[in-house]
Amino acid sequence: MVRKILRDDQWKRIEQMLPGKSGDPGRTGEDNRLFVEAVLWVARTGSPWRDLPEEFGCWNSVYKRFARWSNRGVWQCVFAALAMDADFEEIFLDSTIVRAHQHAAGAAKKTGIRRWAAREAG
Repeated sequence: MVRKILRDDQWKRIEQMLPGKSGDPGRTGEDNRLFVEAVLWVARTGSPWRDLPEEFGCWNSVYKRFARWSNRGVWQCVFAALAMDADFEEIFLDSTIVRAHQHAAGAAKKTGIRRWAAREAG
């Protein structure tokens, strides 16, 4: 049994926004909640799709469905609907969350004449 990320009340909020439920035109999704849980697992762990646990189904099928939903704008609609209820009164960020590239430390750039250019000029 896979540990679920979404609580039941969270699932109820997004369940009707997702394609593939019974009554929708086209093929009915196997299990929308399991699929959403698989996507959240990949997002939470940062693992590649190939490392998706077998309990979620074939990783390639999950990835293809994720890509179809992305192309159709399903995720944007879900996030927009959920963002309306977000409470951003307090947001805490620290250096463990915000990552910068090692070259983004702010050191001055070297803009002098390169040695090889100086030799050619002289």
